[in-house]
Amino acid sequence: MSDVARVAGVSATTVSHVINKTRRIEPETERAVLEAIETTGYLNDRVARSLRTGKTMTIGLAISAISNPYFADVVHAIERMVSANGHSLLLADTHDDPDHELRAVTDLLAHRPDGLLIAPSPDPHRALHRIAARGIPTVLIDRIVDDPEDGPFDAVGVENTEPMAELIDHIVERGHRRIGLIAGKQGLQTAEERIAGFRLGLKRHGLSDQHDAVVYGDDDTGRALDELLARDGAPTAIVMGNNQITIDAMRRLAERELRIPDDLSIACFDDFPWADLFHPRLTAIRQPVDALGTKGVTMLFERMATPELAARQVRLEPQLIVRDSVRPLA
Repeated sequence: MSDVARVAGVSATTVSHVINKTRRIEPETERAVLEAIETTGYLNDRVARSLRTGKTMTIGLAISAISNPYFADVVHAIERMVSANGHSLLLADTHDDPDHELRAVTDLLAHRPDGLLIAPSPDPHRALHRIAARGIPTVLIDRIVDDPEDGPFDAVGVENTEPMAELIDHIVERGHRRIGLIAGKQGLQTAEERIAGFRLGLKRHGLSDQHDAVVYGDDDTGRALDELLARDGAPTAIVMGNNQITIDAMRRLAERELRIPDDLSIACFDDFPWADLFHPRLTAIRQPVDALGTKGVTMLFERMATPELAARQVRLEPQLIVRDSVRPLA
């Protein structure tokens, strides 16, 4: 650091502020320091720094990043916010599986991150117990676990029940009476809340006897779709419980040469950037992905700064985007 300071013509303290983003530095001075770092090949030894300060300047994230494409945008928002706070992100994939999740959390804790973000699996209790035992600042993201045995964690998620009911309102208002749902992984808080919203929407319109038109499809969307379409009085409209299910279902429908929405109307919970590029454009519930990641990181840094805060739970509102994939029936 002294070498960098000498080359840049500044103090070592100024170099420290530039590297650690602990104080605003004039752009010209910052540029000189960064050029000096490039010239000297300087690397900040974070291991040595952590021994001195007790902080690693890292944040751990345990999330199903590979098997769930929805989370790719969440991870992007989290990484951007973590970096803006002068930290680096350590990512571990849980595969939405409790055993993988426990290993992922254990690996992250071994790196002694300053805080942890986790999108819980369908059975997260072992992982959450391990986190609670370490006492590390933690925020649950996207999925909210209310079991008091898991400890009072901060959490940020999206409203699922009423938005799904409003999507059913839209479908019924367009004349559909036989509606099915391909839900996400059984046991996931988000999947179960969306099922509750689906049934609430049907009940509003006197269609609650269709509650058996729910099939879990996250592990095999094709099987779930075939099961719904093979029933007596097959649905005229099907709601997909997340964007992975939507992508798999679109592929299966194309293989069956079913036209959307002429032969079958569909809608989905989860919008994604290319949803309006499909033909037809997909009616979807758009989740506030960027706000979810940003709020989760903000809450984590607040928890790190003030450990005695009471546990908080935040729900964000999604938005119904009406496009062309639900056709009106006579």
